[in-house]
Amino acid sequence: MSEKFDRDIDRSGTNSTKFDDRLGIFGNANVMPLWVADMDFAAPAEITHALIRRATHPIYGYTLVPESLYESLIDWLKRRHHWHVEREWIILSPGVVPSLTAAVMALTQPREQVIVQPPVYFPFFSAATKTDRRLVLNPLHLEQGHYTIDFDQLEQIGADARMLLFCSPHNPVGRVWRKAELTRLIEMAQQYDWLIISDEIHADLIYPGQLHYPLANLAQNADHIITAIAPSKTFNIPGLHLSALIVPNKTHRAAIMHFFDMIHVSAANPFSIIAFETAYRQGEKWLDELMPYLRETRDQVSAYLSEYLAPIQLIKPEGTYLLWLDCRALNMSDNQLKHFFIHEAEVGLSPGILFGREGSGFMRMNIGTPRHHIMKALENIKKAYDRMKMRSGKIG
Repeated sequence: MSEKFDRDIDRSGTNSTKFDDRLGIFGNANVMPLWVADMDFAAPAEITHALIRRATHPIYGYTLVPESLYESLIDWLKRRHHWHVEREWIILSPGVVPSLTAAVMALTQPREQVIVQPPVYFPFFSAATKTDRRLVLNPLHLEQGHYTIDFDQLEQIGADARMLLFCSPHNPVGRVWRKAELTRLIEMAQQYDWLIISDEIHADLIYPGQLHYPLANLAQNADHIITAIAPSKTFNIPGLHLSALIVPNKTHRAAIMHFFDMIHVSAANPFSIIAFETAYRQGEKWLDELMPYLRETRDQVSAYLSEYLAPIQLIKPEGTYLLWLDCRALNMSDNQLKHFFIHEAEVGLSPGILFGREGSGFMRMNIGTPRHHIMKALENIKKAYDRMKMRSGKIG
């Protein structure tokens, strides 16, 4: 298992956003890229083999979605998450981010309030601000290295809002929400007549000891909940762009489908549908090997920071392959943090400020890469930190 994920695969020259755009993103082509959320692991071999078989047919024309694809998703959700989804609830889309914006535009009106919970994946903000909706913030509460939902502040928003964009598991802080938290959120949504769009793209990337509850599966009536899911993060196939919305409410479903029809969105291509179905039918063993590897990497990062880089504290994730690093004790501005990591340590991370003002002083690290890369990145950061201390006269 370890050999599979320890394998180095050169991604340079493949038009990889993560590797080939380092100069454009960071201004330094030499950074070790640990930012954008795709992994440096080979996708399950079954997916590769299925794609090769399809590629041998030399015509790549307009493509229908087979019923077997929907069945693969339904079977996966039932087997992995104990959630029974009806076929008619499923709408395919070219990605979760477009789905968020489509749902906002189809189901809310201009100037209606849309709630987001920062620090959070930054397209949540633009799904409201770029569609002329009113963005309302319900910041997560951080105490002793643990994030929670601020339900008291959420109560104050109340019926003024129309929609809540929810991230479960949460990107970037790594929370896997407890059943009691989700139940309370459902009750509030029913009380105040909110629609909830629940982004559950990381639902399969859960560490041992945690359990992901699909929000809609907990609700006695899920008519006000729309769930966005995809195999892209789970099986490392985000470049193939195919996701699904689970929409139990018929009226909401019709509105979203009308929006997609209006802008002529096609969710299928010959390769995305092959990868989607194969992932859910044959990728389970690969996933079950991946998560212990990621857990060990996470725990080694935690131990290294504690021993050698105490000013950087890990908000230990319960899910996802993304680490939320609290760098506030370094006493740097966000611009200084970016310079430190990019030009001193030559490690390319995602600045926390991208995820909202509440992310100021934080950095996001992607550990979906061979572990020795992560340890080398940590060594680079430690050397840069030691040099900084020496320049400041604190040591040596």
